[in-house]
Amino acid sequence: MEYRRAWRPGGWYFFTLVTYKRLPILTVPENVSRLRMSFHHVMQKRPFEIDGIVVLPDHVHCIWRLPEEDADFATRWRLIKHFFSRSCFVGKMGKASPALVEWADHAHQTTADEKQSNSRKGKRERAVWQRRYWEHLIRNEEDWRRHMDYIHYNPVRHGLASVPAEWPYSSFKQCVEKGWYSVEWGSSEPKTIAEMDFE
Repeated sequence: MEYRRAWRPGGWYFFTLVTYKRLPILTVPENVSRLRMSFHHVMQKRPFEIDGIVVLPDHVHCIWRLPEEDADFATRWRLIKHFFSRSCFVGKMGKASPALVEWADHAHQTTADEKQSNSRKGKRERAVWQRRYWEHLIRNEEDWRRHMDYIHYNPVRHGLASVPAEWPYSSFKQCVEKGWYSVEWGSSEPKTIAEMDFE
């Protein structure tokens, strides 16, 4: 079956980006900072807006809004992944909270070595990201809201926080400042996202 992506200029898109072999490289604070820099670097050259984002130990969820007459999210992701991969740390985790270490040990049984497939070695690619990513074209405001809720509740689902406000690597606090959420939101899982799973 041919793989097709939805292209719509000026659209809103939900994405899930996953690390190679689910290695929890985003438990390293320097890597999270590097990822933030990668987004900023690409946004300067190819503008887009981020409505919501969460960075978990081994994956990222986000919603982008692209400019009118522009549907090229693929190039943006390629540039972000490339910029990040040039200097990120992949190997033994640095200083991380006990909750993150326990999560990584349980979910992934992480090894210290960066392992690459023969295909990646032949193309001189670092084993940092899975090559593909999940993308979903946001259909309407209700769809946007559900995916925003999914993004911000995700750390609670993974046992990394008891409420979304506790997780430092998301846009939740900025959304609270915009009036989109109350700071107490997410004490229990919203019914609207109960069946959603983009892990």
